[in-house]
Amino acid sequence: MQSPWKILTVAPLFLLLSLQSSASPAYDDSSRPRDSNGHTCVGCVLVVSVIEQLAQVHNSTVQASMERLCSYLPEKLFLKTTCYLVIDKFGSDIIKLLSADMNADVVCHTLEFCKQNTGQPLCHLYPLPKETWKFTLEKARQIVKKSPILKYSRSVSDICSLPVLAKICQKIKLAIEQSVPFKDVDSDKYSVFPTLRGYHWRGRDCNDSDESVYPGRRPDNWDVHQDSNCNGIWGIDPKDGIPYEKKFCGGSQPRGIILLGDSAGAHFHIAPEWITASQMSLNSFINLPTALTDELDWPQLSGVTGFLDSTVGIKKKSIYLRLWKRNHCNHRDYQNISRNGASSRNLKKFIESLSRNKMLDYPAIIIYAMIGNDVCNGKSDPVPAMTTPEKLYSNVMQTLKHLNSRLPDGSHVILYGLPDGTFLWDNLHNRYHPLGRLNKDVTYAHLYSFLNCLQVSPCHGWMSSNKTLRTLTSESYRSGRREAASPGSSSSPWMDSTPTRWLCCCLRIVSGRRCSSSGPKSWERRIHSTPRLNRCLETKAGTEPLRSMHPWGAQGGRGLGKLMPQTLWGLLCHRPKGVSFSSIFPKCLSLNKEHIWMTVQLCLLLGSVTLPLFLK
Repeated sequence: MQSPWKILTVAPLFLLLSLQSSASPAYDDSSRPRDSNGHTCVGCVLVVSVIEQLAQVHNSTVQASMERLCSYLPEKLFLKTTCYLVIDKFGSDIIKLLSADMNADVVCHTLEFCKQNTGQPLCHLYPLPKETWKFTLEKARQIVKKSPILKYSRSVSDICSLPVLAKICQKIKLAIEQSVPFKDVDSDKYSVFPTLRGYHWRGRDCNDSDESVYPGRRPDNWDVHQDSNCNGIWGIDPKDGIPYEKKFCGGSQPRGIILLGDSAGAHFHIAPEWITASQMSLNSFINLPTALTDELDWPQLSGVTGFLDSTVGIKKKSIYLRLWKRNHCNHRDYQNISRNGASSRNLKKFIESLSRNKMLDYPAIIIYAMIGNDVCNGKSDPVPAMTTPEKLYSNVMQTLKHLNSRLPDGSHVILYGLPDGTFLWDNLHNRYHPLGRLNKDVTYAHLYSFLNCLQVSPCHGWMSSNKTLRTLTSESYRSGRREAASPGSSSSPWMDSTPTRWLCCCLRIVSGRRCSSSGPKSWERRIHSTPRLNRCLETKAGTEPLRSMHPWGAQGGRGLGKLMPQTLWGLLCHRPKGVSFSSIFPKCLSLNKEHIWMTVQLCLLLGSVTLPLFLK
């Protein structure tokens, strides 16, 4: 689908064109119709809906509600100014149409921000008018017949068409598409600027005029003279003459965390107060400029690389913060290489933005988390556009080979599995969307239908009333997951090894089946927690006793946020000896039982097949 870059150019006109980023599987994916005005239509309907509902909530005129909305917006990015310009340009017609009891769908079709192409279905969010659509639309057009607005060129709404802004817009667009910082003086892929792919996405540069200084590198001469790796540690202890970097970090095995992900990894989020009239206030849009310049993502809050506390009261620690707490020498060593709409297909277009030098930098943990867009798209017939299992396997293998050539020795790669998105429809379809809560007229099912009709849905396959389509999407997801996670026995001897058969037994255990002393094919009792799995593996599956001291931190709970980071500490602190990979994925020369245990731990917590890759 279209790029989130479009948000930055259209948002000043339609300030809440926020669903576009969530519905963008690929920046230049050929599966997305180029001439679609779907995102513009969504933005118009959202804004007109908010204006209408603000008038209801405050018992005011439409004119007053438009001015109220503009007053809530910050001055940054000229949002407030642009809002008043929009009122001046479109306000009179919106007032006339809403005063005539036309809903947001009719208003946006009348002003031609929504268009019904010949042979295409009518796309609408709200229930259709009691009179025929053709009659209602003609009536609305008569109301604004003499308005100069219909002659207005929509192309002028792009602020980047202005000559004075053309160059800066192009530079910003390039930075976002390549997933590198917009402001990076020394071109080392790190920045002192927070947004536009700055330090919200990767560690903050401590010297933007020296390309040899950046987070994650091994210290230069133990950082006697300067902080070469930006972890805040440098200089010499005058008491004993030992460099602080050597004293505090020598032998501590520092390492970074790198995420290759999609909108989930980027922590895409639309604040409900942006589109809920009853919740709007002067504080509602404080973070909107930051969100827009971060592509409506919040990587600074993500579960992998987040370094700030959540603003919604959810207390959690990211993997990066856990790494930092364990070893402060890891300070600032994080990279969130995620993009809205990323998949195994288009990862190669921005994986080069990953910054890691095989010889100069510390090892890293790379999390590969393309969790949905290989089966998600917005096409009217989404199934043919899904990634085939064979292609998914090929794409993952290419990525792993690329990482093997780039990552320092001692790095690990962890593969996340794909979630089954059927929960989206099952749990949300009959709930009211924020736009529908005031008048009880828009459910998530209505929103899904609207987005699917416009072909801008983030996942038509799962966000659909068509149960057969949802089932097909899940089947595609399952076959793709099997292909990517389990290279077939005909192409990989890894799956035929004895340790792997034990791993398959463990996987069946953690999936909720039963464990028996008679072997992995019959089960006596359910396994629901790590201690039970521990006992099962020790007493029933014949494994060796585990170490007396384990850093897992898992005491029986099932919470992913609680257990996943502690499991990674086990991987970091107790890496098995004598384990090496001569190639990145297919050939495993040794896999001992402790290695299996760690893999099962990650499977239990991540719900996916996880491979720590010890890069030789």
